[in-house]
Amino acid sequence: MGWRIEFSRSAERELAALDAKAARRIIRFLRERVLTADHPRMAGEPLHGPDLGRFWKYRVGAYRVIASIEDAVVTIHVVRVGHRSQVYRDR
Repeated sequence: MGWRIEFSRSAERELAALDAKAARRIIRFLRERVLTADHPRMAGEPLHGPDLGRFWKYRVGAYRVIASIEDAVVTIHVVRVGHRSQVYRDR
């Protein structure tokens, strides 16, 4: 079963706004650790709370990738990318 990663438009903009080294590290992490795992939940942690409970976070150094995992369509949908001090705040 091959998983696919999709970025929301806002996540693409957030990734593009990061410095090139951090962005490459995040993309490499997603390709090498998340897509190669038996299941994408193995590389991340669930978020908690009524609003965030459906999302998963992936830690990449000081950065976080917030995603929803859609088992039915075998897709990881990235919704936020950013520094840990900012990524959980409202936009």
